[in-house]
Amino acid sequence: MFMKIKTLLQGTLVLTLSSILMVQGALAQGGSRADRKDDEAPPTNQIDQRTGEILTEAIEFLNNDQNAQARAKLGELTLDRLSPYERSRVEQMFFSLDVQEENYPGARQHMEAAINSGGLNDQEISQGRYQLAQLYMQEEKWAEGAKALEDWLKTAASPNGGVYYLLAAAYYNLDNFDAALPHARKAVEMTETPQEGWLQMLSALLLQKEQYKDALPVIQRQVNMFPTKKVYWTQLSSVHAQLEDMSSALVIMQMAYHAGLLSEGSEYQRLADFMMVNDMPYSAGELITKAIDEKKIEPDLKTWESLSNSWIAAREFRKAVPILARAGQLSGNGNDFLRLGEVNIQMSEWGPAAEALEEALNKGGLRDAAYAQLMLGISLYNQDKLREAKTWFERAANSQSQSKTARGYIQLIDSKLN
Repeated sequence: MFMKIKTLLQGTLVLTLSSILMVQGALAQGGSRADRKDDEAPPTNQIDQRTGEILTEAIEFLNNDQNAQARAKLGELTLDRLSPYERSRVEQMFFSLDVQEENYPGARQHMEAAINSGGLNDQEISQGRYQLAQLYMQEEKWAEGAKALEDWLKTAASPNGGVYYLLAAAYYNLDNFDAALPHARKAVEMTETPQEGWLQMLSALLLQKEQYKDALPVIQRQVNMFPTKKVYWTQLSSVHAQLEDMSSALVIMQMAYHAGLLSEGSEYQRLADFMMVNDMPYSAGELITKAIDEKKIEPDLKTWESLSNSWIAAREFRKAVPILARAGQLSGNGNDFLRLGEVNIQMSEWGPAAEALEEALNKGGLRDAAYAQLMLGISLYNQDKLREAKTWFERAANSQSQSKTARGYIQLIDSKLN
């Protein structure tokens, strides 16, 4: 953004200063100071012959990026002896030189001198004040820039969207989002094809203020204008999710996926999460498996747990078994082995269930150890290992939550053993 400001300043001034050359044709009418009588005032917007020649040479140096030569040529002039009009043109040239050399405080001084010279018309003064505001922005002096722009807007004839964007940027960098938002909105609304940065500013402000409904059409516009930029697709999906429109959130992420825009493991996982929320667990399981196989996702504990949840929700228990085993090995507690035991119980695989539940109890850190003891007792009971099962039921019976079920099994075992 700020490089564009610098270019704009330079380009505008080259055009302004080049207009001096157009005045040269009238120099013969005004004549030189030596040709005029002492009581004869020079024309208001005419340039003395010698001054015009010096300015012309300086402009040529300036346009050829020969700044030192341009300064030296301007140094031949005695500023106090120049007319207001001449003084304003010289100060503008010094302003342009300082902008090119990134001497922004110096540039500001020269533009203020040009404005105060009395040689600029109203339109030029307005343009000069706008350029002063731009300089503050270039220097990241946000408070000064915002004030200068606000003051300029009070008298500006027809400000464009760029002005309101700059003002929004100033307030944004001051963390004054309330002040920034209306200016960012106006910049976009008054421009048929707003620049990408303007839309980014508006959407960022709306999201920061959690105005998701208002942000939705802005981000949709970004997607339409820049369809190959992944960030807008993911933002649009996230906004739909914030609005609890999970179906649309899923569709947007699927479109980004099929367009080949997703590349990060977290993005594939987010798509899988949306599939789960939309009751598509099998698709979620397939997606994560494919992402792992294609090394899009570097699997960790969270990945294995997510994948196992997908297969369990899809009732694909056999696919969940090896995934839960991996998760159990990586986990710092036995909860994944407990789930592995539950899955094996669902399939009436009593031996593997007992092994998994023993692993869970040995590893510890369970959310409900008594429940794991009860499930282990049930697994052993269904293998006719009644005495071993009774031991685990007795332990589970010490828990209030599992006592009733455990004691029922104990009575059943005692009736069989007697």
